[in-house]
Amino acid sequence: MQTQNKLLDDLARVASGAIGVAAGMREEVDARLRDQFARVLGRMDLVTREEFEAVRAMAIRAREEQEILSERVATLEAALKTTPKSAPKGRKPAAAKAKSRAKTSGKPAAAAKD
Repeated sequence: MQTQNKLLDDLARVASGAIGVAAGMREEVDARLRDQFARVLGRMDLVTREEFEAVRAMAIRAREEQEILSERVATLEAALKTTPKSAPKGRKPAAAKAKSRAKTSGKPAAAAKD
């Protein structure tokens, strides 16, 4: 019986030593992974949470202002559609200008454009 207990004691010591080594390896692997992730993330161009929230708030404000301006443009366009269109006084259309130049220069209207 003594030999069996000694054998079991040796097996228990080996098993506990293996568990201790495995736990140490796990801690070492965890530490190396953390270091590697820190290096990879350090090389990336990432923003902090505060910067992200600030830009998000600016985007929300810009969106609200854009919606307000869109409504104003729609209102102004509707107002322009309801008012009668009239040509500005004192201005001749381009075709009329070309004809008057042709008359004064003696050239046809197509040649007067040059």
